[in-house]
Amino acid sequence: MPSPLFADRPAARPPERGTVDALISQTRRLRTEVDAVHRDTGHDDTDPHGRWYRALCELAMHQLDDLDGHFGQLRHGAAAYEEPVGQQSVPDPAAPHESLLSRVGSAEWNLLTDEVTWSPELYGILGRTPGSAPLPLDELSSVVCADDQAQLNAMVTDCLIEGRPIDGEFRINRPDGGPRTVHMMGEPVLDAHGGTASMWAVLRDVSELRRTQLTVRETRDSLQRRQHSAQSEHQLAVELQEAVLPPWQGSLQLPQDGAGALDLAAHYLPSSSATLIGGDWYDALELPDGESLLSVGDLTGHGVSVTSGMAMVLGALRGMAYSGVRPGPLLGWLNQMLDTAAQPALGSAVCCRYHPGKRTLSWAQAGHPAPMVFRDGVGRVLTPPAGVLLGAAPGSTYEQAEEQLEAGDLVLLHTDGLVPRHLHDGGVDRLLDLAPKFAEAGSAQDCVRAVVEEFGHRDRPDDACVLIARVGS
Repeated sequence: MPSPLFADRPAARPPERGTVDALISQTRRLRTEVDAVHRDTGHDDTDPHGRWYRALCELAMHQLDDLDGHFGQLRHGAAAYEEPVGQQSVPDPAAPHESLLSRVGSAEWNLLTDEVTWSPELYGILGRTPGSAPLPLDELSSVVCADDQAQLNAMVTDCLIEGRPIDGEFRINRPDGGPRTVHMMGEPVLDAHGGTASMWAVLRDVSELRRTQLTVRETRDSLQRRQHSAQSEHQLAVELQEAVLPPWQGSLQLPQDGAGALDLAAHYLPSSSATLIGGDWYDALELPDGESLLSVGDLTGHGVSVTSGMAMVLGALRGMAYSGVRPGPLLGWLNQMLDTAAQPALGSAVCCRYHPGKRTLSWAQAGHPAPMVFRDGVGRVLTPPAGVLLGAAPGSTYEQAEEQLEAGDLVLLHTDGLVPRHLHDGGVDRLLDLAPKFAEAGSAQDCVRAVVEEFGHRDRPDDACVLIARVGS
């Protein structure tokens, strides 16, 4: 077909064969590397980020396949300039149409002679029988989907009358298959007087490319929706946690007056890796009989469901303690509640009742780190009474222990997220090593600050809470 150029534009030099071969080699090598990355992504369809990643790889491979085909046609063109006339390689018109879909077809419509010239590839792209007469320009829309015919006619009219380049897409109905998407680029060819002598166009089947791009958009949108949902869930969990945990800041005095009162302070430390809030809690409550409730605990998991479960457990714990239930039986009731809940869960907890007049600490635990007591600059871990995880075994009983405290003693409760499990023993030692700082501290809040300085910046796979109570004189 004639060169698709304006009359006043010089023809480009044909590409050198060696240069094109090098580009083809580079393209195929890059395609192989992208395919290897695609295989390494796995095939977990439940992960939106993984689906989006694989879709991007597939899109890149489709584009590289197209690029390889374009370079192949350039090499064919370069060879045609070098081969003697009559020996030029021509694509086999009888080749299967699907093998031609990744190629680019071209056409020219001569407005002066009504001659129409199609490249062999264009027959395959449009699903026409090789060797049949090419369609005149005014019949081209007959192979186009009805919804896109007006768009094609407008592009052709603008090209012929206004001299505007064609650059658009339309869908076609191929006789041998479903709809395909074709991208068309073209320009008018002007005669010496500036009139339109003919129109040339390059057409490319981009169906697979557009389907892959659609997959990329859909998986990207799905990932963005999931990220937005996770952010909303995180915010909801934070607000729920803030509404449930004690609102006091700094130190709290329980009871507010009298001998043996506790100076209390607590802190919540978020996970350094998880994006969702966990089910950790701390609590301190003055009871009707003058005793004080101290508790910390943790429900397994993260997110709004776990945080709401924590709120339910904490509410039940407060209610039973307020009605006079002792720590051991109280944990037994919590265990039964979690086991029969609509959404069963596992959790750990330590529950204490402190008597200010006697300075005694009655406590029980459910698979939880035992309290620590610090006296005269030395710390020790209390021996835990028997107790299994909450929700693990129906009908379990929880033993109760009692510890005699003295004025100036400090009790430290914490959830297991404070110390990573693989560093548990060393973490406990670091907590006990804080005894001299606790002895010099002026308040329970200063003691909590020392714990946060020691553990607040460490990598923790889980949330953590720490509650410190110092016995007054």
